[in-house]
Amino acid sequence: MLSLELCDRAASPRNAESVAPAVMQAVTGDLTADSHADDSHAAAVLDVSQADSDSRSRRAGLRCIRWPRRLSTRRLIFLAAIVLGVRIFVGEASVVPTASMEGTILVGDHLFMDKLLYGPEIPLVHWRLPAVKAIHRGDIIVFRYPKDPSETFLKRVTAMGGDRLEIRDGVLYVNSQPVHEPYAVHHAPVHSPEESWGPTVVPEGKLFVMGDNRDNSSDSRDWGFVPVSNVIGEPLFVYWSYDAPTSRWLDENMGHRISFYASIAGNFFSRTRWNRTGMLL
Repeated sequence: MLSLELCDRAASPRNAESVAPAVMQAVTGDLTADSHADDSHAAAVLDVSQADSDSRSRRAGLRCIRWPRRLSTRRLIFLAAIVLGVRIFVGEASVVPTASMEGTILVGDHLFMDKLLYGPEIPLVHWRLPAVKAIHRGDIIVFRYPKDPSETFLKRVTAMGGDRLEIRDGVLYVNSQPVHEPYAVHHAPVHSPEESWGPTVVPEGKLFVMGDNRDNSSDSRDWGFVPVSNVIGEPLFVYWSYDAPTSRWLDENMGHRISFYASIAGNFFSRTRWNRTGMLL
C-alpha cells in the first residue's frame, strides 16, 4: 500500500503541477550552462586565433626589418663595383703637387683624368684594352714614369716617334720648324743652358715630353723618352683647386698630413681658387 500511495501521489495532478516548474528550471539551467560553455569555448578559440595572428604578424615584421638590411648591403656592393669600375676603366681624380706645369695647371689643382680612350689596363691579368684616341703633339698626358712605373707624371707632348727635336734660345723646333707655344713659361735668360737642348731624333714608339714651366720641370730633357705604352690618360678638367705649397702636398708624415687636412677644413672657402673650378684643360 505504501508503494501504491506513493505511486498515486506521483501521478496526481497537484504533484504534476509542482514538478513541472522544477523540471523547466532544470532544463533552463542546463541550456544556460551549455550556452556559457559554448561562449567560453568560442572565446578560447578566438584567443588562440588572435595569438596565432599576432605571432604571424611579428614574424612578418621581423622579415620586413631584415629585408632592407639585405637590400642595403646589396646596394653598397653594387655601388662599390660601379665606383671601382669607373676608377679602373673610365677615369679617376688626382691632385697636382708640383709646379712643372705651372702656367696651365697650378699646384693644388685637383683634376679628373680620362682613362677610357687610352686603353685602360685590366687588373690582375695586366691586359690593356685597345686605345681609341691617338696622341698628338701639344697634348697633356698622364703616364707612368719610365724610371719608376709606380709614379704617375703629367706633362705635355712636344715631339713623337720619328720627329727631330731641338731647343734653341728658348724656342722649340720640331722637324726644323719653330713651334708656337703660348702656354710655355720661361723664367731663365734665353741664353741659359735650360733654354738650349738637342738636337735629337725621337725613336719610334716613344714620346718627348716637357712641362710648361720650362725652367722648373723634370722631364724628357733629364730622364729621356716616354714609351707610348706608359700613357694611361689625359686630364679633362679641374674640379677643385686649393692654394697650398708643394711641401704640404708631398709631406707624407701622418701628423703633418692631419694638420694639413685640418687647415683645409678651416680655410676651405678662403683658399679655394673658385675661378678654376670646372676649368677645361
